[in-house]
Amino acid sequence: MIDFISNEELMLKVDSVLEAHGYSEFKLLSILLQVQEIIPGNFIPEEISKYISKRISVPLSKTYEVITFFEALSTHPKGKILIQICKSPVCTVNKYKDVLEPIENELGISVGETSEDGLFTLQYTSCFGACDISPAIRINDEVHGNLTKDKIKDIINSYRRKFQ
Repeated sequence: MIDFISNEELMLKVDSVLEAHGYSEFKLLSILLQVQEIIPGNFIPEEISKYISKRISVPLSKTYEVITFFEALSTHPKGKILIQICKSPVCTVNKYKDVLEPIENELGISVGETSEDGLFTLQYTSCFGACDISPAIRINDEVHGNLTKDKIKDIINSYRRKFQ
């Protein structure tokens, strides 16, 4: 297990985020989102949650409540490649579930999991504005739509080649 607290450079960045938000408990969500971005693996480890809670004087339970409520936050490391599948009403009507299974099969994981090699994380997300090409997925910051089983395989393989 990595000791994040003893990483001086990382903790300076965390303190910088806290300071930028005035150590305000009312900015907890913004703090957590920004801190998560600077942590390798893009998640909030337990020791960092405790540190933030202490520094802004909120109970640890409140910090965990926020982390576990918002899909954008995580207590577990994410893969280098984050695949988000939209499950909005439009994508539901356009059968996002028909493309979910091929994605899970291709990756060997289910929604909410990270592949063993740490390369891919698959998660649901709310609408990201690609209704005209639904069902759609967002991979890191790229949107892919009008998905078919073959297209999914090609897209995933292109990311595998790019990141391995």
